[in-house]
Amino acid sequence: MLKACDLENKSVIRFNGVPHIVENIQVQTPSARGAATLYKVRFRNIQNRTKMDKTFRGDDALENCEVERREVQFLYEKDDRFEFMDLADYSQFALSRDDIEEAVPFLVENMEGISSFVSDDKIIGIELPAVVELDVVECDPSIKGASATARTKPAKLSTGHMIQVPEYMSAGERVRVDTRSGKFVSRA
Repeated sequence: MLKACDLENKSVIRFNGVPHIVENIQVQTPSARGAATLYKVRFRNIQNRTKMDKTFRGDDALENCEVERREVQFLYEKDDRFEFMDLADYSQFALSRDDIEEAVPFLVENMEGISSFVSDDKIIGIELPAVVELDVVECDPSIKGASATARTKPAKLSTGHMIQVPEYMSAGERVRVDTRSGKFVSRA
């Protein structure tokens, strides 16, 4: 058992028999005497990627989940199956589009820096790096003299994902995209 006060970002626990990863923790200490410290935790279900918010007291017990993280490389997509290679033993495995639906807009062939979650010798999910670099393949022409203002325009990335980019960007440039929010971060 794991106490709520011992949780850290990227910890994996089990809720209702399903593994969840900790994405964010906010600690609140009430000012009243004798009040318990509260931990507001945002979890993400590793299997279906749904978010869940829960609040715990510091001594609440949580079920620890034994999950091994392995570095993997995305190889290619074929017929809605995504092929990956474990970088430790070079074994390959496939996941369906439904299994990794939120990661699909950010996957490019031969991409590294991805972690897989393994429980009971079964791949239960993957985790992308926080930021990936992708090519802009389509967008309106850049505006001459445009500065780094808050005005944006739509751009299509090499994976087909649409994002809003500053109006000074043009097709052919590389951008950094946050995989958690799907938003533009900066030029690459």
